Amino acid sequence: MLDEHTRPASRDPAQRQACELTILMPCLNEAETLERCIRKARSFLIRSGIYGEVVIADNGSTDGSQGIAEAAGARVVPIRERGYGSALLGGIRAARGRYVVMGDSDDSYDFSLLDPFVAKLREGYELVMGNRFKGGILPGAMPPLHRYLGNPVLTAIGRVFFRSPCGDFHCGLRGFDRVAILALDLQAPGMEFASEMVVKATIRGLRITEVPTTLSPDGRSRPPHLKSWRDGWRHLRFLLLFSPRWLFLYPGFGLFVLGAVAMAWLLPHSRAVAGVQLDIHTLFYASLAVVVGFHSMLFWLFAHLYGMREGLVPRDDPRFQRLMQWMTLEYGLIAGGVLLTLGLALGMVALSNWGNAAFGALSPEATMRLVIPSGTAILLAFQIAYGAFFLSVLEIRASGSA
Repeated sequence: MLDEHTRPASRDPAQRQACELTILMPCLNEAETLERCIRKARSFLIRSGIYGEVVIADNGSTDGSQGIAEAAGARVVPIRERGYGSALLGGIRAARGRYVVMGDSDDSYDFSLLDPFVAKLREGYELVMGNRFKGGILPGAMPPLHRYLGNPVLTAIGRVFFRSPCGDFHCGLRGFDRVAILALDLQAPGMEFASEMVVKATIRGLRITEVPTTLSPDGRSRPPHLKSWRDGWRHLRFLLLFSPRWLFLYPGFGLFVLGAVAMAWLLPHSRAVAGVQLDIHTLFYASLAVVVGFHSMLFWLFAHLYGMREGLVPRDDPRFQRLMQWMTLEYGLIAGGVLLTLGLALGMVALSNWGNAAFGALSPEATMRLVIPSGTAILLAFQIAYGAFFLSVLEIRASGSA
């Protein structure tokens, strides 16, 4: 029989509103540790006097975890779509509490010590992250690869890319305002769900804070579901896709500048550096760097506009808005026309030189110093013109969906 503090709220809206806290655990064959986790969670609710519930988001367990959870006093929510993120998202949608504290059901986190999370949530914070590096990682609780490479590197990338205040991006124990998190429209089905929550919460300006959290060795005899390299890559891929500046703009700008400087340096004549002769072959690759760099920056514009529409990047970026005032179709066509004229003019000069030689053999060093800039200008002209048309399409679509 459930006590008054942990019995599930009924479907009556009034009782649902009275449920303050849902303690949510994703579950996939956690029979060894599930009962201990539920017992600790219920003891916290009883001790703190919080009217709440314990919810198990079951992702297709075949070891009897569902029966263990129900016998221990938890509400089981079956989630058909497989994946860590899918299980949690289904559990969040089914939760009846105003606040949700989620954590793994492998007994690596102590659900009887959730007081700091609830306190911060009651203060008005919408996302309260646990920080294992501040709270302590017990021996054997985290593999060295995760502790000294994976988590620090991915967290550092997340902090730099998104200016997030979180010092432990992937802590599995975190609390949040249910309505605020559902409004983020989280989508990731796998382990990258943890990163998506932090990134979107940061982008949308949610109030975020951290509390120290202790990580203990999990109580399972089987290996964890986490696959280090696969899931690490999925986290990194997600961070890159959500930050078009770092994926497209900065590398593209660097490549463009490097190529433009090299082209300007090599156009007059060949150069010798440390005994190495740099000539038209280097000039060609410098031209390639210019084109690829410019194309990458153009992709940043496309991705940023799409991201603004989908809520993946901030909509109120004044610098981007000022830039877009200049990136009109008309200006794009004018710039493309100027570059096309320049490219064709250089091509005509090269053709004239060939005619002066009776269309015979030419000096490659002299001719390619006209042909390479000509081709580069023509390529950039079409990139700018087509890019301007596509940006106009994106802006029309963004305006229509605003």
